Amino acid sequence: MNTITIGDKKFKKYIDYETISKSIAALAQKINADMAGEHIPLIVGVLNGAFMFLADLMKHLDFDCELTFVRVSSYEGTESTGELCEVLGLNTNIGGRTVILAEDIIDTGNTITKLHQMLTENHNPKQIKIATMLLKPNVYKKTLALDYVAMEIPNDFIAGFGLDYNGLGRNLKDIYKITQ
Repeated sequence: MNTITIGDKKFKKYIDYETISKSIAALAQKINADMAGEHIPLIVGVLNGAFMFLADLMKHLDFDCELTFVRVSSYEGTESTGELCEVLGLNTNIGGRTVILAEDIIDTGNTITKLHQMLTENHNPKQIKIATMLLKPNVYKKTLALDYVAMEIPNDFIAGFGLDYNGLGRNLKDIYKITQ
């Protein structure tokens, strides 16, 4: 399927699952190298979008780790609201621990920066590393270092592989780019 409809918008296939999978496996190797010797890092996935990214990433990690999720939202339709609304909070103690904060996509960086700040100020982790499946480097202007980036993409609106358009399309194994 090269062109699909999600809700009221048309999308065309942009990144196939094989490419996504290879990029995630390569990213996992970098994380494996960095986490060698770390005492049980905690991976914090940002819901809803990061669930498919993390499902694939976890299969390639070769160190003991724990996984938990936080749920935040900053999008309405195809636009960022600019406001971070924490919907489901952190339920694991991260004090003194290495945390890998995992996102599906980073564009403006507002969500990841605010979440990083909240975790640092309120939970006192040893360190926080940032991992993302996708980065829009032309849009990201924050100073927060992104430690692990699987793929860089232009500033197009995309859906599939965990990413949605108004709640739809997360279940698609490929990533699609909006055409209208």
